Amino acid sequence: MNNRPLRVAMIAPIAWRTPPRHYGPWELVTSLLTEALVARGVDVTLFATRDSHTAGTLDGVVPAPYGEDPAVDAKVWEYRHLSHVFARAGEFDLIHNQADFPAHAFAPLVDTPMVTTIHGFSSPRILPMYKPYEDRIHYVAISDADRHPDLRYAATIHHGIVPEDFPLDPVGADNLVYFGRIHPDKGTREAIEVALAAGRRLDIYGIVQDEGYHAREVAPLIDGERIVFHGAVGGAARARALGRARALLHLINFDEPFGLSVAEALACGTPVIARPRGSMPELVTDGANGCLVAGIDQAVAALDTVGALDRRAIADDARRRFSVDRMAEQYLALYRRILARPSCAAA
Repeated sequence: MNNRPLRVAMIAPIAWRTPPRHYGPWELVTSLLTEALVARGVDVTLFATRDSHTAGTLDGVVPAPYGEDPAVDAKVWEYRHLSHVFARAGEFDLIHNQADFPAHAFAPLVDTPMVTTIHGFSSPRILPMYKPYEDRIHYVAISDADRHPDLRYAATIHHGIVPEDFPLDPVGADNLVYFGRIHPDKGTREAIEVALAAGRRLDIYGIVQDEGYHAREVAPLIDGERIVFHGAVGGAARARALGRARALLHLINFDEPFGLSVAEALACGTPVIARPRGSMPELVTDGANGCLVAGIDQAVAALDTVGALDRRAIADDARRRFSVDRMAEQYLALYRRILARPSCAAA
């Protein structure tokens, strides 16, 4: 590369702005990695919605996120987005795809090496858009738990957060917090049941993703005093919500690939009570930074356990394991391994 900076095309999803205003975990991780790479001297072009922000170079054709503007047709603009990226593929040393499997359809048409971060292997039905390309694309899992047994991976790299954005709250509070989509997968109703059984206030933060579930299982129990719904929050309000709590309730009903809110809560020193599904055993160490529980009764009992944990030790451990610096260095090491291969020598 003649001692010039490494040139990376970063493909962001287009459901939300990069970085997102409130909700948008894929866009958030894409932004965090992009900014950390730019800070390390990498020449990153972020392909994202045109209202996005980056310290790198922003390029895009999508006028607005389809999650915010109903005039933006998701399917139409997703392929317009990807076509624009791959038309410029020859200008980059490497393409890093954060936008799921549609980009794989373009991969055989260019010579530029490609990385795809799999933000969640949602179903075996998507395997036909991964398996045929595993000799062409370097796949990254976001947890060991999310690796599909039939797919070859280049690495597992946990998501990172900016620790300074989630300052330690050494005291916490008596209330409990739920942070995530209002959806049966995320266990919103279960969190409410734990709070009611324990006689503690529950503060709920997140977007309503399943309107029917919210109307049936959640809204009737929201009273504004014991069970309080705040909607989606970002920035400093997000950190305050996660830090000022006795525990984060994360009683998921699916095999979650990762949990950004879990890492963020831990960075604030807030213990996590979670079901041991998906990546949770990789994030939560039972009895050290939270508790892994089978159901409602165990979660209620765990409230006494987590109250005795050392919040500063929890925060220190989270900052070591889940920092954006660690994530960026692991991705840079992967890029270098890929580009050092003989087939990439001319890149």
